[in-house]
Amino acid sequence: MTNSFYRKWIILGILFLLPVIFLLFLYPSTHNYNTLDIVNEDIKEIDFLNFIDESKTTLEENITILNFLGNKPLENITGAMNLKELVYDKFKGFKKFQIISISHTNSENSLKNVKKELIKSDELKYWFFATASDEKIKEIYNSLRSSSQLDSSNYTSQVFIVDKQRNQRGRIDDRNDDEIENNINLFGLYSYNSVIVSEIKKKMNDDIRILFTEYRQKRKGNFNSNIRRISNLDAND
Repeated sequence: MTNSFYRKWIILGILFLLPVIFLLFLYPSTHNYNTLDIVNEDIKEIDFLNFIDESKTTLEENITILNFLGNKPLENITGAMNLKELVYDKFKGFKKFQIISISHTNSENSLKNVKKELIKSDELKYWFFATASDEKIKEIYNSLRSSSQLDSSNYTSQVFIVDKQRNQRGRIDDRNDDEIENNINLFGLYSYNSVIVSEIKKKMNDDIRILFTEYRQKRKGNFNSNIRRISNLDAND
C-alpha cells in the first residue's frame, strides 16, 4: 500500500516536471535566432519622390519593400500582384511595414492603373506608389546592393528589404547545407525575384519575419545579437 502510494506521487511528479524541463531547454534558444544580415547601408532616402494620391512616406523608421515597376508599370504588374498576395496581405498588420512601388514620371497614369488592379481585392493603406525621373530612380537603385541592373525601361523584377535605419537586409551566405558541404563558393541574396513565387514564399517571407522578430526583441530589451554586416566581411577579405 505504501509503495503504491509513493509510486503514484513519483509518476505524477515526473509528469509535471518533464514539460517544465522541456520549456527550460527551449527558453534560451528563443534569443539565439539568426538575424537578417545587413548587406548594404545608407540607402538613398525617398523624400524627393512624387507620391500619387497625395500620400507621403519615408524609408526612415519603416520596414520597407522597394519595388521598381519601370516606365510601363501595367505591363510589369505580375511581380506586384505576387507581392500583394504573398507579402502585403501577410504583413500589412505589422507596425511600420510598407511597400513602395516606383515608376517613371511619365508613367503616372499607368501606375494609377496598377494601384486600381491591386486595390480590387483589398485596401492598400500601407502600399505607396511614386514616380521620379530616370536620374532619381537610378540614384535610389544604385544605393542598393544588387547582382543585376535596371533594364532600359527602369524595371527589375528584383525587390529589396530596407530596415528602419535605411540598411538593406538580406543574406550574406545563401548557400544551402549541401552547397556548404560541397565547398561551393559563398554567394549572397541581396534581393528577391518577385515573379518567382517559390522565392517569395520560401525566402523573402522568412527573412521579413526574422526582421520583425529582431525589432520585437529590441523593444522587449532581449535583443543581444551582433548583426553580420557585409562591409565588415569585405574589409577582412
